[in-house]
Amino acid sequence: MITNILAGPLTPDAGAQAANRTAFAGGAITLNETGQLRRTGSHGLTLNEQGDASGTIPGTIYIHLNLTSPSKVSAEVNIYPSDGSLSGYASATYHVLGAYASFSGSISITRGTGHYAHAHATDLRFTGTIKRVNDATAVQLSGKLFF
Repeated sequence: MITNILAGPLTPDAGAQAANRTAFAGGAITLNETGQLRRTGSHGLTLNEQGDASGTIPGTIYIHLNLTSPSKVSAEVNIYPSDGSLSGYASATYHVLGAYASFSGSISITRGTGHYAHAHATDLRFTGTIKRVNDATAVQLSGKLFF
């Protein structure tokens, strides 16, 4: 059986995880995440959203999206893959377009745990849309994540 020093024994299910961990040892990966979220609650001008993130680091994603002005939002973003977590803060411009609202800005990853303990990034791209009738949110994160 082939063994990777960072990942342990390789199994069919562990192959992709081992490739990701090996990439982490190189110092950076290109993050491309997409999330489909649903509203789990709201308070004032803050939407609490949860859903599945797919892409480079799949897992569960939570976003607390706060409308700070008629044209700006801020957000706390947390992603929980099976082997750790990533957390960060975002700011973006916000536009209402009929039944949808869109936002576009940047996010900084400020903290990680587990295999992502030393993860950090500044100025990742943070974009998305909100379906205003039910607050369902589609979000994208992309850019270089450093370790």
